[in-house]
Amino acid sequence: MTEVLFYHLTEHTLERALPGLLEKCLERDWNVVVQCGSEERRDALDSHLWVYRDDSFLPHGADNGKDGNGSEQPVWLTTETGNPNGASVRFMVDGAEPPELSPYVRAIYMFDGHDNDAVVQARNRWKAEKEAGHAITYWQQGINGGWEKKA
Repeated sequence: MTEVLFYHLTEHTLERALPGLLEKCLERDWNVVVQCGSEERRDALDSHLWVYRDDSFLPHGADNGKDGNGSEQPVWLTTETGNPNGASVRFMVDGAEPPELSPYVRAIYMFDGHDNDAVVQARNRWKAEKEAGHAITYWQQGINGGWEKKA
């Protein structure tokens, strides 16, 4: 059974919240796929992950034709449903429609709490994942940007 987490962005943007979560996955030796809802978001995240912090970078590639073989990347940014790096963790951002989640240890939906459409879509995904029998938790950002488990 896949553990499915819903991360409700209320204080920080995706660009600010995602890198720390990806770092935690890499610390656990988990490969990751980040499935984006658009090519524009994928390309923006691709650029951002190289420079988000002065003292670090996040090794990654993207399916934009510039980064070679996805199987060699610990983090793969995509708009597709494939899993070229054998990821254990899959993030869905900006309304990306997920593939079958049962092959993953964790699946994470990140959604903007200031976007009513994104909130409605997250609620619909919650219902679908619950019906599929996955273990589900809901996390909301606190004032300082940390995650608080709410359900």
